Amino acid sequence: MKQLKLSALLFALFLGLGSCSSVSSLNPLKMLTGNNWVLSSLMGGGMDMFNGALPSLSFMDDGKLSGFGGCNSFSGDFELSGTNLNLDPGAMTKKACPGGGEDKFMSALKNVSNFKVGKDKLTLLDGASELMTLIPQSK
Repeated sequence: MKQLKLSALLFALFLGLGSCSSVSSLNPLKMLTGNNWVLSSLMGGGMDMFNGALPSLSFMDDGKLSGFGGCNSFSGDFELSGTNLNLDPGAMTKKACPGGGEDKFMSALKNVSNFKVGKDKLTLLDGASELMTLIPQSK
């Protein structure tokens, strides 16, 4: 009986340590990279402000960022520290664009300070305020 209790205790301890190590092994960079993220909401609003294609973001392993603002393409950098995220859209093409959707998207990008990511959604935040939500592009 004593041996059974000891075995159960060791098993529970093993499970507890195993789950802790799997949580600590989550890599925020891997959560961002590998997808082309397409905008699904901006400042809580819909996508009717964009004429044609929706804005998108791609994060590369080397800290590079590329994207599409709805009319123009851009390429820049990002810095990641835990869930803190700083985006620098960098250089952008200069096509004349109808509407103000691209300007709102680019302005929101510059205010990103952190993020939350799940399997099917990336939420870019300014502290506790949601700036935008993106979903992985269908392949």
